Amino acid sequence: MNYLVLIIVALVGIAIGMYFARRKVNGGFIAKQMEQKSQNKQKILAFVQEHGKIQNNDVEKLAGVSNATAERYLDELEKEGKLTQHGTIGQNVFYTAK
Repeated sequence: MNYLVLIIVALVGIAIGMYFARRKVNGGFIAKQMEQKSQNKQKILAFVQEHGKIQNNDVEKLAGVSNATAERYLDELEKEGKLTQHGTIGQNVFYTAK
């Protein structure tokens, strides 16, 4: 009986330890992603200041992200009031600083 209680307590302790270890790791990962996103957005704004405009392909190369992520960054910066979109669809779409 004593061994059974000891085994149960040990298993519960291991499960709780694994739970908290995962929470800490995932929290750090999310914070790192948010920091990277912020840095990429700053790179985009700096590029626009230097070159006057930016296109989706420029963001992909500059930040090393996918097409969808580049679009998301540009949309977010536009909604934040930092960029203005010119054009609607295709290769002729570009963004300038407000």
